Amino acid sequence: MKGRPLLQLNGKAELWRSVKFILFSISAGIIQTASFSLLNEILHWHYWVSYLIALVLSVVWNFTLNRRITFHSAANVPLAMLKVAGYYLIFTPLSTWWYRALTEDAGWNEYLVLALTMLVNFVTEFLFQRFFVFGKSIDTAGTKKEASDETEMEP
Repeated sequence: MKGRPLLQLNGKAELWRSVKFILFSISAGIIQTASFSLLNEILHWHYWVSYLIALVLSVVWNFTLNRRITFHSAANVPLAMLKVAGYYLIFTPLSTWWYRALTEDAGWNEYLVLALTMLVNFVTEFLFQRFFVFGKSIDTAGTKKEASDETEMEP
C-alpha cells in the first residue's frame, strides 16, 4: 500500500495520528527533562553535554514509537533515521545557539528555554516526520511488501 496523497488525507485518521504524536512527544519530553535534570543538576555536567545526551535519548525513543505506532511505517529504518538525524544536524546547533543567547546573554531561566525549545522541536519535528520522513510510507507497516522485505533479510 502506497502512502496517500496529501490531498486525500482522512481527517479522523490524521487527528488520531496527531494525538498519538503528542502523547509520544510528551513521553519523550519526560525522558529528555528527566535525563537533562539528572545530568545537569545532580552530576553538574555542562549544559550542552547534558542537553545533547538528553536529546539523543528522547529522539531515539520518539522515533521508534512514532515510526511503529503513529505513522505505521514500513520505511527503510536506517534511511528514515538518517533523515531524522539530518533534521537534528540543523535543529541542535540552532537550539544550542539560542540557549546561549537566551540564558547567558539575556538571563532567561534554562528550564524555560528548554521548555520553549521542546515546543519548537515538537511542532517542527511533527511536520518534518509527517511529510518528509514518513510521508510516502504512512500506514504501510504490516503490508505484504513489508513481510516480503523482512523475509528477504532473514538468513
